[in-house]
Amino acid sequence: MRSILHIDVNSAYLSWTAVELLKAGGAQDIRRIPSAIAGDPRARHGIILAKSEPAKQYGIKTAMTLAEARRRCPGLALYPPDHALYRAYSDRMYALLSEYTDVIERFSIDECWLDYTGSEKIFGAPLEAAEKIASRMRGELGFTVNIGVSVNKLLAKMASEMEKPDRIHTLFPEEIPEKMWPLSADGLFGVGRSTKDALARVGLHTIGDVAHADAGMLRQLLKPVMGQLVHDHANGVDDTPVIREEARAEKSIGHSTTTPRDVRTEEEAMRYLLSLSERCGLRLREAGLEAGVVSVELKNTSFYTYRHQKKQAAPVETTTEIYEQACEIFREMWRGDDLRLIGVSLSYLTSAGTAAQQLSLFDDPSASERGKALEEMQDEIRKKYGKDAIKRGTLL
Repeated sequence: MRSILHIDVNSAYLSWTAVELLKAGGAQDIRRIPSAIAGDPRARHGIILAKSEPAKQYGIKTAMTLAEARRRCPGLALYPPDHALYRAYSDRMYALLSEYTDVIERFSIDECWLDYTGSEKIFGAPLEAAEKIASRMRGELGFTVNIGVSVNKLLAKMASEMEKPDRIHTLFPEEIPEKMWPLSADGLFGVGRSTKDALARVGLHTIGDVAHADAGMLRQLLKPVMGQLVHDHANGVDDTPVIREEARAEKSIGHSTTTPRDVRTEEEAMRYLLSLSERCGLRLREAGLEAGVVSVELKNTSFYTYRHQKKQAAPVETTTEIYEQACEIFREMWRGDDLRLIGVSLSYLTSAGTAAQQLSLFDDPSASERGKALEEMQDEIRKKYGKDAIKRGTLL
């Protein structure tokens, strides 16, 4: 049985800003007053990115517009984001955690999973290690974290989302009926507003309702991949491994974009997928590689991120191939929710031409070669005159 920990920094951006201000001689800990980190109101990020506990008392929420936040709390102290600072603090946290295991997966700048399996002999039981880690975060780095402890990534993540801040929670399989099933369905990792509404229409309101529902009905209701995933998660089932950041970086090429406005239609999403596929394809060909897996990442307006990937029958390298697969994956996974980020990535990379390819009876080898030749010509134009020298008409 695995031992998995999920670490989540409490109000990360605000906490890290507070620590830095105190180091610089600031007289007040902004975590103790109504305060928030907020982006530029003229841009997409003109929203609340993090808030203090006192700010929550005024109803300030993450992703709330600045205008609404100021209306609710006229005296709200606002600070701009400093992403270089956040990366530095994230790296310090990562370095501390690396003392306990080398199997760490960064979920975001302020969250990560640790596969603690096997480290018990050195640092003690998982709960004991969690207490040491939390104490060191407070004492050595100056900020607090929530830690979830369980046997898989899903349950550890769910545990860390329980009462905050500065708490350690367990969510082992035997604790699921008591701790997880009574929660609202949208409390389940991966369930957003549109999925919650779809479940409610068939009378499924709690995680327990979903866990006891027929899996076939959920696959039909939510599309096969999402329906099975939600059913598995409601029952605490998750066998995904903790993937080292180094392994992920070495074996993939990817691009993502935060959209200037919410993406609400498939047509809009397809334009972003085409642009991202083109950027991935260019990097892939520049490196002389082909990809065996295409993945799509989506983040909705509730800041929930979900991903899906598809193994290719034959490696892909052209923009057209990548785009077609990305569109197919998108249609399978998208739940109709409003999107603020779209990403495309390629993995299982091999040197171009080294993987055996199996053509269908209906494949046209000459058309495939013409497509590759056209993209190679476009690549040369971009290398010589810049990446914006040639554009697809649909992206203008």
